[in-house]
Amino acid sequence: MKLQIVPARTGLQWVQLGLRTFKSQPLALAALFFLGMASMSLVTAVPLVGPVIALALLPCISLTMMVAASEAAHGRKPTPALLLVAFRSGSHHTHSMLMLGGLYAAGFLLIIGASSLVDGGTFASVYMGQTPMSVELAEEPEFQSAMWLSMFLYLPLSLSFWHAPALIHWHGVSPIKSLFFSFVGCIRNIGAYLVFGVCWMGLFIASGIVLAMVTGILAMMIGSIAGGLMVATALMLAAIFFTSIVFTFRDSFSPPDEVTSTEALPSSTPPSSEL
Repeated sequence: MKLQIVPARTGLQWVQLGLRTFKSQPLALAALFFLGMASMSLVTAVPLVGPVIALALLPCISLTMMVAASEAAHGRKPTPALLLVAFRSGSHHTHSMLMLGGLYAAGFLLIIGASSLVDGGTFASVYMGQTPMSVELAEEPEFQSAMWLSMFLYLPLSLSFWHAPALIHWHGVSPIKSLFFSFVGCIRNIGAYLVFGVCWMGLFIASGIVLAMVTGILAMMIGSIAGGLMVATALMLAAIFFTSIVFTFRDSFSPPDEVTSTEALPSSTPPSSEL
């Protein structure tokens, strides 16, 4: 495995490839993402340990979308069976993914705990859905400090786990090494990832503006549909975002020496007929 350095403009190509790939299999990719989110929501309902288990499942959902996007980029239709891709490649692979999920949950909970030291747990309660958000609450200095601290601490956590599931799946790297390589890979290609992030931020903002205008009109005619449309659009954009992640991995690391799974990485230039 070798780290590859790409120019900053590659970040825009990742976004474009994600959009094109999703367009090739929109129903299958959207269904997989929705099923993954629904599974996490159901697990959250389990008393005490549910929210922790749901956090631990996020790397598995990320891997599902990367493998599904790779399948779609090769002209194949992703199936619901990919939801279990993290657990069907042998006991060693399963153990590594479970360990990775546990590390992610532990890291996230540590961040939430750190924010609680600043505002007494108010931000954590809002983030976990236990306390409703309000304008007065958002304007409190302690709440804002806790929010910014959480964002600052979550960035290195996100970079460490960005490629980690794919490194385990395609390269057979151990969980700890995958976190290190993922972080280094993101930092060494920081220009491309900044462009990638800015492009996605622009897409989300532009979509939000258009959606606000559409739902504003619909709310006057059919108020019950407007809210559902906003939620569906947000989920759809999130599904496309997760679809584009596999291309960031493909260009940041050299292909595996041997393809040990049936899901090969997408080629550097996917045929236009497939996308």
